Amino acid sequence: MARCVRVPKQEGERARADLLSKGMLDTSRRIGSDGQFLLIPVLAEGCGGYEAADADLEPVERAPTDYRDVADVPEGVRGELPTSFDVVGDVAIIKLPDALLPYKRRIGEAMMSVSRSVRAVMLDSGVKGEMRVRDLEQIAGEGGPETVHREFGVRMAIDPSKVYFNPRLATERARVASLVRDGETVIDMFAGAAPFGLVICRMARPEVVYSIDINPEAEGFARRSMALNRIGNIVPITGDAPAAMEGLPPADRVIMNLPQTAESFLPAALMGAKDGGTVHLYKVAERSEFDGFMERMRYNARSLGFVISIEGVTELKTYSPTMSVYAIDIKRETRLTSSEDRA
Repeated sequence: MARCVRVPKQEGERARADLLSKGMLDTSRRIGSDGQFLLIPVLAEGCGGYEAADADLEPVERAPTDYRDVADVPEGVRGELPTSFDVVGDVAIIKLPDALLPYKRRIGEAMMSVSRSVRAVMLDSGVKGEMRVRDLEQIAGEGGPETVHREFGVRMAIDPSKVYFNPRLATERARVASLVRDGETVIDMFAGAAPFGLVICRMARPEVVYSIDINPEAEGFARRSMALNRIGNIVPITGDAPAAMEGLPPADRVIMNLPQTAESFLPAALMGAKDGGTVHLYKVAERSEFDGFMERMRYNARSLGFVISIEGVTELKTYSPTMSVYAIDIKRETRLTSSEDRA
């Protein structure tokens, strides 16, 4: 039996909303009826002056929303089930520790059972090679890893097994786009499938975005996404970024999303930027050593003939117990002209 209040049907919605707003509605039971009255389950003896009653109300059956609650794995390894995973379009991508690999298909099926929007589940064995693509194995569903991902009103053609894409940078892409002024020239040195360029062209009005990647597949996916969104001011380029930039006009903004080694390409980025231009550099670094990294970067830039200033630093996410991924906004103040000034 459930405690409830008898409310005239014409007053039912107002009473239900009022009880809910006060935290007094029992949402674990369905609302019943008794002639001209509704029987609304409550968490108190009586509410709003309505007659209190006891009634046999049906429980609300709630489907599980966490795959860990339904995954068929031994109790001894249940605690190792990951708490998070990526979703790209209608494809879920999960990394599993070795202890869970024998149960990978059960885990994939559990993930699909709690999410109607997921068409396929992929096991991620890590990013591989110079192209930065994921080593994926399908463990549930159908149709493969190719999908259309949606972000801030942009549709992106993506296959994470063929081209680099990180869905966890959505907020960062929007942040950079919000900084772009009308008529800017933007160069994305390691563009992957061009998500930065696509979001920038959707949210801002640049003159042009040059999206460079060494992976030939990246250009193909970028062009497909341009067609999907009717975007015409992205120029996809296949090639090595420093070499490709030699023929491009000076940029108002350079994006360097290569967190492991981006600083080694900073000279090319500074060469490609205008005085007053901004370089968005992403870096994986030990938290205890980050200040030292920043000082070395300033010193190295000056030794190359550039004065830079740091406009902003954001710790985007934890990479390991001691390391984080940082977004660093670097302004190229000026280029020095004499070797004496570089000391």
